[in-house]
Amino acid sequence: MPQTLKTKVLVVGGGPGGYVAAVRAGQLGLETVLIEADRLGGTCLIRGCIPSKALIHAAGLYAEVAEAADLGRFGIHLKSKPRLDFTETVEWKESVVDRLNNGVAGLLKRANVRVLSGWATFSDAKTCTVVGAEGPIQVTAEHVILATGSVPVELPALPFGGPVISSTEALALSQVPKRLVVVGAGYIGLELGIAYAKLGSEVSIVELQNRILPLYDAKLVEPVRRWLDRHGVALHLGAKALGHDERALAIETVAGERLALPADRILVTVGRRPNTEGWGLDATGLAMDGPFVKVDDRCATSTTNVWAIGDLVGEPMLAHKASAQGEMVAEIIAGARRRFDPAAIAGVCFTEPEIVSVGIGPDEAPPGVELVTGQFPLQANGRALSMDAGADGGFVRVVARQSDHRILGIQAVGRHVSELSAQFVTLMEMGAVLEDIAGIIHVHPTLSEAVHESALKALGHAIHI
Repeated sequence: MPQTLKTKVLVVGGGPGGYVAAVRAGQLGLETVLIEADRLGGTCLIRGCIPSKALIHAAGLYAEVAEAADLGRFGIHLKSKPRLDFTETVEWKESVVDRLNNGVAGLLKRANVRVLSGWATFSDAKTCTVVGAEGPIQVTAEHVILATGSVPVELPALPFGGPVISSTEALALSQVPKRLVVVGAGYIGLELGIAYAKLGSEVSIVELQNRILPLYDAKLVEPVRRWLDRHGVALHLGAKALGHDERALAIETVAGERLALPADRILVTVGRRPNTEGWGLDATGLAMDGPFVKVDDRCATSTTNVWAIGDLVGEPMLAHKASAQGEMVAEIIAGARRRFDPAAIAGVCFTEPEIVSVGIGPDEAPPGVELVTGQFPLQANGRALSMDAGADGGFVRVVARQSDHRILGIQAVGRHVSELSAQFVTLMEMGAVLEDIAGIIHVHPTLSEAVHESALKALGHAIHI
C-alpha cells in the first residue's frame, strides 16, 4: 500500500510556473507539496531558456575573439586563432544550470514546501500517486495547481532519434556538429542555429513559410536575415522537410525541386505543445480548449479548486507568463482577489541581433483606430555605437493611437535590446502616452535614449535624427 499524504496545495511541475506558485503559497502559510519528475526548474532552467542563453553568450564571445584574431577588433589583435574546447563550454553551461537548480531548491525549502521527486499520475482531479525515490505516495489536496509545461512538437517525417534532435538534445551535445540543419525558423531554431554558426557549424535553415520569424513583422526581422546572409547561413524558405538518411535531410523547395542537405545533426524546432500526456489528464475530467486546459481569467479550470498555469493553458508559452500566473493563483488560494489581465507580455528573440516586441506593430491597427509610429535607428545612439551595436540596422519603434497618443506597442531590434524589455512593458502597463516618454529624462549614454527619441519622432520633433 502506498503512503498517504494530505495537503492544502499540491503543485504538479517544478518549472518557472510551478515552483513560483509553490514558493508563494509557502510564503503565505499554506501547506504545500510540489511534485517534479525531473530536476527543479523545469524546461526553462534545465533544458531551455537558461542553458540556451549560456550557450549563446559563449558562442558570441568565441565569435568576437575569432574575429579579433582574424581581422582585429577595436584595435585588439591576437597572434593566433582561439581554440574551442566545447567540453569545457558545456561544463560551464551546466554549472550555471546547477547553481540555479540548487537556488530553486533553497527557495522551496525556505518556504517550507515539501518536494516529492517522481512521476505523478492522477486517479481523480485532486488525488494522485507519486512513484519516486520515496516509494509510492498517494497525495490528496484541497487545491491542485497543474504546471506540467510543454514538450517539443515532433514531425511525422522526422521522429526524434539518431541524428534528429529537439532543442533539448541540441543543448546537450558533446561536440559542435560540422553540419547542422535546422527545421523551423522560429525563435528557438534561429537562436540555436545562430549560436552553432558562431561556434563553427555549417548551418542551413529550412522553413515551410516564406520568411524567418513569421510571427514578427518584416522590418523587425530584416537585421537578423542580413546577419544570416553575411555569415553564410543557408536559408531554404517555403521548403518542406521530407525525411532523412544518416547523411542528409531531403527537402522540397517552393519551386518543387528536391534537394539533399548534408547534415550531421537535424534540429527540429517547429513548435511546442502542452504536456498533457502520461499524468492522468483524462481522470481529472477537466474541460479543454483545443490542446490546452481551459481556464478563466483566474487560471481556474472547470473543476473547483483545480488550477492550471503556464504552457498548459495556451499562448504565449513564456516562462515569465507562467511565473506571473503561478504567483497569482497562490494568492487567490490564500484569499486574495486577483485575475490575470496583463496589458502586455513582452517576447524576446535572443538572435543576432536580438528582437523585443510588446503590444501591436504598425500594421496591426484595431478596427477604426489610426496609428502613429516613431522609429529611431540605433546607429544614431551613442551607447549603441560605443558597443558596436548600431551597424546592424537595429532600431527602436513605438506605436501609439493617433487620437490620444496612448502607447499600444513597442518593438526593438539590435544588440543588447533585450534589456529594454522591462521599460517597454512598464510603459504599456502604466498606460503611458507619447508625451510621458518624451517627458522622462533618460540616462546618457544608454540604449534607452532610443526609446525617448522614438517617442519624439512620433510626436514630430526627434532631436538626433
